[in-house]
Amino acid sequence: MLSLDKVFNAQTVLKNIVRETKLVRAYGIAPDCELYLKPENLQITGSFKVRGSAYKIAMLTDEEKKKGVIACSAGNHAQGVALAATKNGIRSLICLPDSAPISKVEATKGYGAEVCLVEGCYDDAYAKALELRDSEGYTFVHPFDDENVIAGQGTIALEILNDLDNIDAIVVPIGGGGLISGIAYTVKQIRPSVKVYGVQAAGAPSMYNSVKDGEIECLSSVSTIADGIAVKKPGENTFRYVSEYVDEVALVTDDEVSSAILALIEKQKMIAEGAGATAVAAIMFDKFNLKGKRVVAVVSGGNIDVTSLSRVIDRGLLKSGRSSSLLIELIDKPGQLKDISRIIADCGGNVTGVHYEKGNTESVNGCFLRIEMETRDFEHVNLITKTLRDEGFKLV
Repeated sequence: MLSLDKVFNAQTVLKNIVRETKLVRAYGIAPDCELYLKPENLQITGSFKVRGSAYKIAMLTDEEKKKGVIACSAGNHAQGVALAATKNGIRSLICLPDSAPISKVEATKGYGAEVCLVEGCYDDAYAKALELRDSEGYTFVHPFDDENVIAGQGTIALEILNDLDNIDAIVVPIGGGGLISGIAYTVKQIRPSVKVYGVQAAGAPSMYNSVKDGEIECLSSVSTIADGIAVKKPGENTFRYVSEYVDEVALVTDDEVSSAILALIEKQKMIAEGAGATAVAAIMFDKFNLKGKRVVAVVSGGNIDVTSLSRVIDRGLLKSGRSSSLLIELIDKPGQLKDISRIIADCGGNVTGVHYEKGNTESVNGCFLRIEMETRDFEHVNLITKTLRDEGFKLV
């Protein structure tokens, strides 16, 4: 069973394996609260997952170590298991969904594991791993629903409480629930006045739905850029711990997550993956009552594929009003583009793209002009659109 002694033991065992990530004061991201980041994206393997998997593997018997370990993961748990197993001289086999980013697959192999790609999502990889466990005799290292794994993740709470006094709240991403279970259990044993809030992606709300309805529920499908927390069904242990120790769970959209990733890059020079940015997204978009509070957001991982990062940044720019697109209906005559460019420039906008389109307009001589712009925020976009309308241009 999970106990505070086990969490403290995990901290001792992990001392020479994991990196103690110090809290970072964040400015300009959430002006209504005093925000600190727990940068587990800077952890060895780029994610908190190495804590739980390394502690689980350290607790295996000699006989279990001899047979090797198997795990399933969207990526981060895989790397944690691979590294921990390699350090202990143990064979590891990792089942990953075939949708896992190439960077995560290659990183897992780089830490010494064999990889088995499984068609589907995390839950399909999970079923395959259990099948191989039973047929080959591996020890299965569960990514979240295991007491030793949860205890390993609880060491994050010990570091947070040791780093900072008078904390009002800790905000934590939720996938299967192992991270928040370890943190919430540990925090509530040591400092029960601290609120623990959980965040899930709106496209994968398995724990959110389960807690709301009071029973474990399984989603038919998941769809989110936060692939690290795209889990169809929470664990039995994690559901129990979240129900008992977590104060509230909220959802964030992919657009909100994209904005949080962008804010972390710009304001903190910090790279977070989708799952890793969900706690920051929840704070940025006021999912909890945190005004005037001292808050810690757990940035759980930073293993985002570079090609995905480009798309996420574009989406974050759109969500925050930093880039926008206007479609203007015009009479096709000289000087129109010059006037539009002048208005945008006078308002402080920057034109980044122009596309001329013949289309179904009211006038025979009509056309459409699509303008791509860099802007400061939505107020700036509104100023430009109002000025264009005031000058007689028809915005579609």
